[in-house]
Amino acid sequence: MRKLAAGNWKMNGTGASLSEVVALLSDHPAPACDMLLCPPATLIARMADLAKGSALKVGGQDCHANSSGAHTGDLSAAMLADAGASHVILGHSERRTDHKETDAEVLAKAQAAQVAGLVAIVCLGETEAQRDAGETLDVIGRQLVGSVPEQSTAENLVLAYEPVWAIGTGRTPTLAEIAEVHAFLRARLVARIGTQADGVRLLYGGSVKPSNAAEIFAVPHVDGALVGGASLKAADFGAIVAALSAA
Repeated sequence: MRKLAAGNWKMNGTGASLSEVVALLSDHPAPACDMLLCPPATLIARMADLAKGSALKVGGQDCHANSSGAHTGDLSAAMLADAGASHVILGHSERRTDHKETDAEVLAKAQAAQVAGLVAIVCLGETEAQRDAGETLDVIGRQLVGSVPEQSTAENLVLAYEPVWAIGTGRTPTLAEIAEVHAFLRARLVARIGTQADGVRLLYGGSVKPSNAAEIFAVPHVDGALVGGASLKAADFGAIVAALSAA
């Protein structure tokens, strides 16, 4: 399968930031991996226009479970698709924590995304307290069963393992810890959706940067990365794209 370098801009970026996209496409017009950037909703349409005909795909950072209705400030999956998005990040730890999103809510959003033709990038990950208590696999297994639609396929699902304690902290799990979780995810995903699981890309996220990308991408069952801060600059994200293309 082709690897995937996905960038999550979070609540960062204005129109001026699109110059980074222009630079990225100039430096990496035909990478050996897939590229995806998920900007704030205000930039999706403009970024999609810039990316038209290029190697870059554009995604959203969240969607509502309903297709329409009285939900002020929310966006449906169909709206994201209409703006030019092909993917949407769901269940990110910042949403699970800041907005108290449950597995059931993430599941409903993932189902809505897939119905609208989007690829659902479902995020899973443990807190530092859960890691220290030896509960990592229990937590991730529970999130997978509760958040991943049973009708998922290799075409409409991506899983992202993001240990909460590694996001934006500069800390990362050991390569052995990443390998353990990704092997576990692959096995549990097979139990959840069957043979389609073999083609689902499993991303690692959590302080991925140019200096550690190559060694992380060499870990079995790591099919790419979900990158935070390092995706905001073409030079940094491009270096990660280059490392993934060489993996």
